[in-house]
Amino acid sequence: MKNIYSKILASKKEIGKISKDSKNPFFKSSYLSLNGLIEAVEEVLQEQGLLLLQPLENGGVSSVIYDTESGEKVESFMMLPNIQDPQKIGSAVTYFRRYTLQSLLGLQAEDDDGNHASKKVNIVIPSEKLKACKTLDELAKVYTSLTRTEQTAMVSLKDELKLKLK
Repeated sequence: MKNIYSKILASKKEIGKISKDSKNPFFKSSYLSLNGLIEAVEEVLQEQGLLLLQPLENGGVSSVIYDTESGEKVESFMMLPNIQDPQKIGSAVTYFRRYTLQSLLGLQAEDDDGNHASKKVNIVIPSEKLKACKTLDELAKVYTSLTRTEQTAMVSLKDELKLKLK
């Protein structure tokens, strides 16, 4: 009988690299949606006798893969940010479900730009963008330029900075 890790390895070999299936028009980039990720992995996992569940519990999101034969499981967990707006928390749940699953399986998404890997990329962290703001107007512009997921993660910092800049 195979153990859960050999079943996950067999699944990963069959899944391979996954293709980005959605577009972000604001950043003119592609990304892998949660539905696209689940579609790419769930049937392959099930063929190995593995069950994927993504419960919300203890203030966070888990991706749990259970071996239905042995009862073994592997899990990836992320705490959700303290957000009161149901729409924003829904966005965070979707984002965290995608990343806990992708992380748990160690999956790579195909690069939609073959030259991307060779280019030097300047990464600007959203919290640093917000902290650099000197006025309320600048804070509002920077915050609205963030993705919905970034806004969800940065709402507390934005509110804190808003009070300081008044």
